[in-house]
Amino acid sequence: MSMPLASVAQLGARTLAGIAASGDFLLLGVETARALVRPRFPWRDALVQFDALAVRSTPIVVITAVFTGMVLALQAAFALTRFGAKPYVGSIVGLSIVRELGPVLAALMVGGRVGAGIASELGSMAVTEQVDAIRAMGADPAQKLALPRVLATTIGLPLLTFFAIVLGVAGGMFVADLQFAIAPSFYRQTVVSSVELGDFFSGVLKTVFFGWWIGMVGAFVGLRTTGGTAGVGQATTRAVVVSSIGVLISDFFLTKLFMLLPAEQLLNRALEALR
Repeated sequence: MSMPLASVAQLGARTLAGIAASGDFLLLGVETARALVRPRFPWRDALVQFDALAVRSTPIVVITAVFTGMVLALQAAFALTRFGAKPYVGSIVGLSIVRELGPVLAALMVGGRVGAGIASELGSMAVTEQVDAIRAMGADPAQKLALPRVLATTIGLPLLTFFAIVLGVAGGMFVADLQFAIAPSFYRQTVVSSVELGDFFSGVLKTVFFGWWIGMVGAFVGLRTTGGTAGVGQATTRAVVVSSIGVLISDFFLTKLFMLLPAEQLLNRALEALR
């Protein structure tokens, strides 16, 4: 086979493999959603995973948010000084942290830590045939393994994002007060006057999808792991890369969606649906 034909055949094989993997991912998502309403919901496993995946991710999210707010305030104040608008650094820091930097950086940090952890844990179980043993015992791996982890990331990431937003804005206030003599009261006033409720909800609501995506990718890659310990390492890397790229790509489309349909309307419609 000539080189061009070999390249075309290789591209076709990769395309078919990608389509098959996408189908398997959707099937796992459907099975995980169905597991929510099945009897014997794994409450204990869900709480254990929430502690391991969400609560223990708090330090890395807090550190990232605080120093991001600090450096953002430093750069914003330096740039605004040229135009005589240095006192309004709080507006830039508030909007940037609330709408984008808080949610996205929290998702990337959690995805790097949690995505790798889920993939390595489930990958180790897959290569040692523990997943097959769960199926042989009549249990569903989607309910036993995937569901608790997906729930933990889906619920935990919005809570972590709330802390990231508050502490990121506070870190910016600390630098603005210490280095640029901007009064904390004025800083808070500019943040409150610039950041609306829709900005906050648009940032936090995005992390619900981010959390679901991180948990699903980690579980999917982990359950499909083959090749022994080398395969576990490759699965871990793949989970981190795919979850991070997915967060960045989906952030653009979710931002466009919230611009077309404000977050307050989405919240009101959700409340009406619950009623």
